[in-house]
Amino acid sequence: MLELLNPTMDFVFKRIFGDEKNADVLVNFLNSVFESANEPLIESVEILNPYIDKEALTDKMSVLDVRARTETRTLINIEIQLWNAGDMPKRTLYYWARLYAGQLEEGNQYRTLQKSIAVNILDFDVMDNKRYHNVFHVREDTTGHLLTDVLEIHFLELRKLREQSVGMEKKLVRWMLFLAARTRERMEELAEEEPMMQKALTTLEFLSQDKQTRELYEARQKALHDYASAIGEAMEQGETKGETKKALAVARAMLAKGMDVALVSEVTGLSVEEVQSLLAH
Repeated sequence: MLELLNPTMDFVFKRIFGDEKNADVLVNFLNSVFESANEPLIESVEILNPYIDKEALTDKMSVLDVRARTETRTLINIEIQLWNAGDMPKRTLYYWARLYAGQLEEGNQYRTLQKSIAVNILDFDVMDNKRYHNVFHVREDTTGHLLTDVLEIHFLELRKLREQSVGMEKKLVRWMLFLAARTRERMEELAEEEPMMQKALTTLEFLSQDKQTRELYEARQKALHDYASAIGEAMEQGETKGETKKALAVARAMLAKGMDVALVSEVTGLSVEEVQSLLAH
């Protein structure tokens, strides 16, 4: 039996949820998110970026998000991330701000700006808590008074859900488990009583059987792996530089107290030559 593509790969996720033919699937998924957060549900969406530029698949910096507008003109941006490139809160604020500010054409008034919602689906942990679904608004610190409802940001952390025993009665839980599932059997089990999830699974099966789609999937997978490797290497280099900087500071302090070069070298891990060079400056 043909192996299914990974639905959390941004290319595949966009093909499932960002296709105009699957707008009803997207509505079902979004309503599971909003229901979990006690936010108003939606009736329909217009998908604003249904097409994928083939060049974006091999560009590791490309963001294959899903952007939609509801019947009440609310804008929604959905982004799925497999690897933590750091600064996720700042990243989502940046993309939310672009979505929100992009509405204001020259000469328009601020009152025309509509609510904008960012939904982040993450296969890594960001929030320092055990909740798999965190929701943010702009509130006053002391009273909790809501300044405005135009900003709404959701973080869905798949790994936290895997680690917990959660109620399957929540539709969001079932959707998250579906996305996190790695076998056809598990997906079929979850989709058994969910028509929209079954439609998503049917789309995934179709994509998995298409030779050209699999080639594009592999190209995208390689680009994202290259990106993750580059980020990891940069972080390691940053940590090394940070450790070296700290060691040099400790060495200078020890030398200022008249400590022996050999002892400073032993304590800090710097070479004798490196310590001696500090004495010359």
